[in-house]
Amino acid sequence: MKLNFSLSDISDFALTVHEQNECNTDVIIESIVVDSRKIIGVENVAFCAINGTFHNGHDYIEEAYLKGIRLFILEENQNLTFQDDAIYIVVKDTLWAIQELAKRHREKFNFPIVLIAGDLGKTMTKEWTYHLLSNQYRIIRSPKSFNTNLGVALSLLELTENCDIALIEVAEQSSVGLIRINEIVQPKYGIVTYLKKIMYDKSLHLLYKGCEKLFVNPISSAFEDFKTSIDKTHFEEITHLLNQIFNQEDKVKTYNLHLALQLAYFFKIDEEVIIHQLKTLPKLALRMETFDGINNNTVINDTYNLDFEALIYSLEYQLTVSKNKKRVVIIGIDDSNLSKKDKINQILLDYKPDEIIYPEENQSFEHIKDSVVLIKGTRKANMQKIAQRFRLKTHKTYLEIDLKAIKQNIEVYKSKLLPSTKLLVMVKSNAYGAGAEKMAQFYEEIGVNYLGVAYVDEGVELRNNGVTLPILVMNAEENGFEDCISFDLEPAIYSFEQLDEFIKALINQGRTGYSIHLKINTGMNRLGFELNEIGKVIELVRAQPEVKIKSIYSHLSDADNTSSEAFTRTQIQRFDEASQLICSQFNYPIEKHLLNSEATAGYSEHQYDLVRLGIGVYGFASHPTIKKELIDALQWKSSISQIKTIATGESVGYGRSYIAEQTIKIAIIPVGYADGFRRVLSNGKGGVSINGSYCPVVGSVCMDMIMVDITNHNFEVGDAVEIIGQHQTMEDFSEKMDTIPYEVMTSFSKRVHRIYLTN
Repeated sequence: MKLNFSLSDISDFALTVHEQNECNTDVIIESIVVDSRKIIGVENVAFCAINGTFHNGHDYIEEAYLKGIRLFILEENQNLTFQDDAIYIVVKDTLWAIQELAKRHREKFNFPIVLIAGDLGKTMTKEWTYHLLSNQYRIIRSPKSFNTNLGVALSLLELTENCDIALIEVAEQSSVGLIRINEIVQPKYGIVTYLKKIMYDKSLHLLYKGCEKLFVNPISSAFEDFKTSIDKTHFEEITHLLNQIFNQEDKVKTYNLHLALQLAYFFKIDEEVIIHQLKTLPKLALRMETFDGINNNTVINDTYNLDFEALIYSLEYQLTVSKNKKRVVIIGIDDSNLSKKDKINQILLDYKPDEIIYPEENQSFEHIKDSVVLIKGTRKANMQKIAQRFRLKTHKTYLEIDLKAIKQNIEVYKSKLLPSTKLLVMVKSNAYGAGAEKMAQFYEEIGVNYLGVAYVDEGVELRNNGVTLPILVMNAEENGFEDCISFDLEPAIYSFEQLDEFIKALINQGRTGYSIHLKINTGMNRLGFELNEIGKVIELVRAQPEVKIKSIYSHLSDADNTSSEAFTRTQIQRFDEASQLICSQFNYPIEKHLLNSEATAGYSEHQYDLVRLGIGVYGFASHPTIKKELIDALQWKSSISQIKTIATGESVGYGRSYIAEQTIKIAIIPVGYADGFRRVLSNGKGGVSINGSYCPVVGSVCMDMIMVDITNHNFEVGDAVEIIGQHQTMEDFSEKMDTIPYEVMTSFSKRVHRIYLTN
């Protein structure tokens, strides 16, 4: 980022500029940072405090100052203190200010900007377009999926004169947001990716105002208003190429690749180059994965390409997850990228990793321990093989957890709430099978307010892994009270006996004013104080300085069932009575919370101070309205271990429960009831999807494997298997198991490897 803005350049939208001495208008802003964790250099760098869905950037001003930042862009009406040696530019809206800077920076350049929007495949389309054009043009593109209002502005601030074309990706926005983006980007061309809706919201037209040409798949009926500017040339050539080279089973990918090819022809890329690039399309567009590696390393595997923007993004991500761990970067450069090495070295030096390795053949990495390891480079440089060497020797069956989807799901719930309402996310039972340590660290990173666990030992494990968020323990037991206090965990108190024992533990440790959460039974009839016990609870807590009530809460027992609305309303009334009585007897604030994921959708008017999110963050919900907005964030996958032909009359599996009535072909998959694929799915009740085709289970489910019928398919050993995903959803799978998604998720074995997708 090389902006070259002086204070006088931005004086027309700054409300005030605070500086001890006379303001120096010659001070230059060359770069802007919005995340205090990503601060490396500080000279001529301004920290812009953005108020987002989860974070208030003004909370990190002190951290940025301590790291050396002396230029700040802040919002008015914040509780601010000013240091004598820093300059503070105060504006009405920091997001608007950074967009305005982006607009002015964009106006310095005359090269065309291609704006990419739509429902599905925006990032993939952008990357494919880049891949097809990059041999003949210098291209700047949005890093990864920087497609929000802020992301678009940050992408524009990266524009330089050493560019021929810019590709800017845009996520779904309000009409006002689309108008603003069009205003700051000033696109010359537009790409509309696959649309889920037959009649697309006309507001998207606002984004493409002023475009000279729009690239839409010719089979689409959308955007009729743009008939004169929609490019329909080379349709036959593109269709012919797709038929020859590309597997068109996935209609979304086929549709979007058609768009990328349209742009390649429009920019007069030589057809031989197009064919070569088409054969080498990246299989996954920037899907960076994070996994647990050998020697207690955390591994970031981003072995897709080696362009500078992607490298910077990866290094910034490494910074955000490393905390106190060492940072090691392993960079693979193939012969075609040797000219980039000096620039890569400069970028690496800017981020100051603890160790940089350009691997040689058969190099040992045994010395790398307790580190966050970024593996970056091209497939030609065999970086995938190095990533595999860092991988723990694990079961072929694995869970894929999409952290971006989880964040979007949390944002969906957050959109139903007041800005002041806090979020508690449950990570009990190993975060519903997704991995408690990684998920807790992720929730802490994105700005969740509270975590919830079932038992003290779950909270202790999180503390031992560096999690500092407040943690509510739902079922704190007497034998865990010492650890509860020592590790600063906050217990739910639900009985007089439990309260008495916890107070004794606090007295033994000399603690006073310790936070507890009172659980009230309003109709669930599990744990909790009864309404007629509230008076006695108040007397006891007021008499004991060892404890302080942090919150009052209860559980709704049937909030997702519309036929139980009357009972739910009764529970809410009981909770209101209890909480009002308790709060009236104490002279300090006490928070209240009642709603879980399902209730947040149906009873948001009773959100109180905090809501508790559980399995809904993974995209699974019963409420029809919110279910439409959520994204499935979890996939369960494996691969074929062996293929066999079974003759007529032969049996398959334990107990010979299946006898072949004709010759069949089966595939053996390394997943069984020890992994969570229960025996109830035996003999055709369950199945898996292989290359998009459903294959039923043959015989009994074994502890470690299943056999499935692939008679009518030409599959091979090693082919990918989807157990839960696009073709067989979590709801489909749990229904076949006669259970609910909660039980499926919490039954995933720890031997099933977890892979975390960060983009």
